Amino acid sequence: MFFQVESHKTFEQAVVDLEAAVKNHNFGVLHIHDLGATLRSKGIEFKDECKIFEVCNPVKAVEVLAIDMRLNMALPCRISVFTENNKTFIGMIEPSEMLGLLSTDEALNKIAKEVEQQLIQMIDEAK
Repeated sequence: MFFQVESHKTFEQAVVDLEAAVKNHNFGVLHIHDLGATLRSKGIEFKDECKIFEVCNPVKAVEVLAIDMRLNMALPCRISVFTENNKTFIGMIEPSEMLGLLSTDEALNKIAKEVEQQLIQMIDEAK
């Protein structure tokens, strides 16, 4: 259900490289949540770093929504760059697994697998 790779890059470099990889695959970066900074700004002790990228391919999003509008609640796709035990990781929840829990539609499954393969390529490029 989770796809995760370890990066030998710094957290900051992995973030920069993931953003470039997302754009190289014609996906848009809708927002980057800096979870670590947000938690620390609330006075919570959080030693690791975590940036969550909301990414979207509008053509694929429209195809998903045409099948089942309720799936808007599962969009956009998210890829995280995070640290744990002084190591940098890049990962995601696999779209085919997540959407498979929400629908058994074969057309949706095909779209999810296509998107998943593109996201894996982005993660591999950024690592």
